[in-house]
Formats: sequence, structure tokens, C-alpha cells
Amino acid sequence: MSLQVIEAQTGNPDDSPVATILIMHGLGADGRDFMPIAEQLDLSSVGPVRFLFPNAPSIPVTINGGYVMPAWYDIMTADLVRREDEAGLRLSQSQIEALIANEKARGMPANRIVVAGFSQGCAMALMVGVRQAEALAGIVGLSGYLPLADKLMAEHSAASLTTPVFMAHGTRDAVVALPRAVASRDALAAAGYAVEWHDYPMEHSVCPQEVADLESFFKRVLAKPVPET
Repeated sequence: MSLQVIEAQTGNPDDSPVATILIMHGLGADGRDFMPIAEQLDLSSVGPVRFLFPNAPSIPVTINGGYVMPAWYDIMTADLVRREDEAGLRLSQSQIEALIANEKARGMPANRIVVAGFSQGCAMALMVGVRQAEALAGIVGLSGYLPLADKLMAEHSAASLTTPVFMAHGTRDAVVALPRAVASRDALAAAGYAVEWHDYPMEHSVCPQEVADLESFFKRVLAKPVPET
């Protein structure tokens, strides 16, 4: 089953986008959650950018008493990784990869596509990004962690090692504890990824400085190519 996606574009809607940023929301939210933050980004120097905000399917979430809510995968324990919903993670991985494939079919090169996400969406962005056969423009993980970390070395692609990674986390995060994110950062670095790390004095949220740092990252990894001479 394909994901429902909200699509938006910066600049003139008649212009062809030069990049795609795919943003996955967190547990219990939907694709609209990060639209206001995307609107705060000034990416005019990049050119027209297509944003994709997919909606996660609604499933029972064990840690919330089986309550049905939008989720990329089930969460079984508070520590997040002792018992992971690998089947759910793999299903969402395939659905997100289908969105990337569709962008390529629309003419967007892999190296002009960024995968990003918050919390559970962060987990999906990291999981999908490191498994791409082609290097992406960037991987962004906000207030989350790397799922199936024990499979990273066996499953990451060689091409993905050149993809820049941006990770950010709140030092007061009580949902995804800071050490969990630090361990994910260190695992990625040990595998050979260049991780740009930021932490902020905030809870499980997004702060203005984080948005500014994210804007700088997007501008850098999506900078207009130098014309050939």
C-alpha cells in the first residue's frame, strides 16, 4: 500500500524543482506537522525545492496500550531498541524507498534528494538513507535514533558513506534519551559516515537555532552545481 503524501514547492509553482526534501513526521502526528517548519526555511539560493510530507499508516502502538495512531512502526518498550518491530520498520522502509524511486522517475537525481525526519521519522530517515544504492544529497535525523543498529555494518551501502548526515537532539529529551541518539551518532561515525552533530537545551521538540542550523545544512548540500565550462 502506497503512502499518502502532502506535496509543496518553494518559489514559482511553474518552475521545475531542483531538489526534493522528504520529511517523515513523528509518532501520532501526520504530514502536516513539519510544514510550518519547512516554511521557515529560506532556500531561495538553492532554487525551487519540492517538499514531500508523507503520512504514516495508523497502527496499534504497544507502548501506548495498543492505541491506534499514525506510526511508522510499533514501539514495544520504553528503551526503544531492546525489542524492535523489524517487520514494521522494513515495511515503512519499502514504502519510503518507493517515494524516492518515484522522485527519480520524475527526473530528480538521487544526489538532489534529502531524507529527513523527527523522532520515529528520524529513525526512518536514518534507516532508509544508509541503505540507498546511490548517494543522496543528505540524511537528516532530528530527536531520534538509528533503528536496527546491529545490522548497520551488514546492510549499509558503500555509496551512502558519501551522504552527509545531520543529527540534532535536545539535551532534556525525555522521549528519546540523549544517550540513545549519541550512541546512534557514534555507530554511524564508526561505520564511516560524516555526521554533523548538534544538541540544544530543549525537550523532544524543535527550536529556532535548530531550524537555522538545518537551513545552513540544506543550503550546503543542495547548493547549485557550478556550471561546466
